[in-house]
Amino acid sequence: MSGGHASSGEFLQVPASGVLAMCARLMGAINTAATTASMLALLAACGVLTTGVFLRYFLKVPTDWQDEVSVFLLVGATFLSAGAVQAGRGHIGIEAIASLLPERLNRIRRSLCDAASLAFCAFFTWKSWTLMLEALNEGQTTSSSWAPPLWIPYSLMSVGMTLLCLQLLLQCVLALAQAGSLAGKTEVSQ
Repeated sequence: MSGGHASSGEFLQVPASGVLAMCARLMGAINTAATTASMLALLAACGVLTTGVFLRYFLKVPTDWQDEVSVFLLVGATFLSAGAVQAGRGHIGIEAIASLLPERLNRIRRSLCDAASLAFCAFFTWKSWTLMLEALNEGQTTSSSWAPPLWIPYSLMSVGMTLLCLQLLLQCVLALAQAGSLAGKTEVSQ
C-alpha cells in the first residue's frame, strides 16, 4: 500500500530511503490501521443490527438506537477506508482509455486524474471539517429520540477525507518524483 497500484498493473516507484520513503511507510501504516478499524466497524454494525432484530422480534423490546449506531459505524468504515482503497487504486475507474494509450500518456492521465481528485477531495475535506465544527459548536444532534451528537459521524467523515487527501497527495508527489527520475534517465541515455 505504500505507493499505490496503478491501473495498468504498474506500481508507483517508492524510493528506498528519504522523506518520500518515510511518508509512504507512514501512510501505509495509517492505511492498515484505518482498514482494521473499518473492518471492526463493519463487524460491529452487523452485531448491532442483529441484536436490534433479536430484541425487537423475539423479545419485543423496542430499540431506537441501533439504526443510528449502525449508520455511524458504516459512515466511519466507508470514509476511514477511502485512503487505503485509493492506495490500491481500488476505486471505480473507467479503464477503456487506459488500454489504448501508450504507457507514458497513461502515466500522465493517471497523474492528472490524481491531481483533479486531490483538488475535489481537498474541498470536500475542508467542508467536512467545517460541518463537524459547526455541529460540535452548536450541539447539533439527530432528530431521533436517542439524539446522538452529529459531530461523531462528521468527524469520521472529516478524518477519512483527510486520509484520502494525504494518500492522493502522496501519489501525486511520487508520480512527480518518478517523472523527474524518468526524465533524468532519458537525458543521461541521450
